[in-house]
Amino acid sequence: MDGDAPSRPKITPRSPGFEYEGLPRYWFADNPVRTHIANGANLLFPSGERFFVRSVRHYLPQLDDPALCEQVQGFCAQEARHGAAHQRQFDVLREQGYAPERFLRAYEWVAWRVIEPAFSPAMRLSVTVALEHYTAIMAEGALAYEALDGAHPKMAALLKWHACEEIEHKAVAFDVLAKVAPSYATRMAGMVLATVGLATFWAAATVTLLAQDRAAGRTFTRRQLREAKQRDRSIVKDVFAAGMKRYARRDFHPMQHDDVHLAKEYLASVGLTT
Repeated sequence: MDGDAPSRPKITPRSPGFEYEGLPRYWFADNPVRTHIANGANLLFPSGERFFVRSVRHYLPQLDDPALCEQVQGFCAQEARHGAAHQRQFDVLREQGYAPERFLRAYEWVAWRVIEPAFSPAMRLSVTVALEHYTAIMAEGALAYEALDGAHPKMAALLKWHACEEIEHKAVAFDVLAKVAPSYATRMAGMVLATVGLATFWAAATVTLLAQDRAAGRTFTRRQLREAKQRDRSIVKDVFAAGMKRYARRDFHPMQHDDVHLAKEYLASVGLTT
């Protein structure tokens, strides 16, 4: 439910130590396309998380609120752990015969060597805020709805842990932006850049992995493609469209949408409260 922002949750960096041994090639509902949509997102996470940390930490010396500074430190520690956990999954892809480097080299060069330096620190932070908003929406879907139904337990555990911590720190980058560059125009410009960038790189990663499957002689059934198209429509409608609509409100704040209880309940259920 949206409403007045509740109090900020404690941000606790955790290192569960996930193992991926035995993960099947098509770990999401035995569907190649759905699996690679998820794998495509996973390929974006490690260097994307490092970008988030750079963007937020840049302003740490300018912050005079000790509580916010503490949250920034927790945010950075959580994001570093997320990136490391997802990067270990790249080894599984390599063992399965994929070459993620073909995408990663282009993605990291375009995103962080070409696009990132072209924008001001404030705009980079604004992009981070928008991407954190999208990840928080996907995190809620992972915990409250059927977004991960059919996922292999090992990947579901990784993604749900990540989801919980995204919910815990979903307001940090926004609160820093509100302190250092509170312009509505800056916030919305960052949303436009974030949306175009996320959609483009996510699609490119997915297509790259699917192309590598086809090159290896692996094919997809019509049923699998139909199921994946339904998933695509859900992402466009429930993440991008709904996310932009909520974010465009002038009085928007991430904590107005109270889903912190979802993270607390899941973490408690798997013994990761601390």
